Amino acid sequence: MDLPDTIIKYLAAHTARDVGTAIQTYADDAVVTDDGRTYRGRDEIRAWLSDAASEYTYTTELTGSRKLDDSTYVVTQHLEGDFPGGTADLDFTFDLDQDLITRLVIAAQP
Repeated sequence: MDLPDTIIKYLAAHTARDVGTAIQTYADDAVVTDDGRTYRGRDEIRAWLSDAASEYTYTTELTGSRKLDDSTYVVTQHLEGDFPGGTADLDFTFDLDQDLITRLVIAAQP
């Protein structure tokens, strides 16, 4: 599936641990939920991106994607690394508005 440029740019920056580029894909009032925690606004999201990038070493592989509606996309990634459990399959659910991420929810696949 073709993903919007914003999501492609975010995923590439996140994989490269390029916080500066990744944060540019977010709206000022964006919300991210990851690992049971919620981050609001670019300052909190920037801090989350910085921490997430340095805590563990891992690789990612895009294993699927789907469009839920005109502004919502789900990207599934397989992660392998030195985090607890060593592997994970995660759904990244993106809500977009005018080419910016307004909401991102990261959740383990059931």
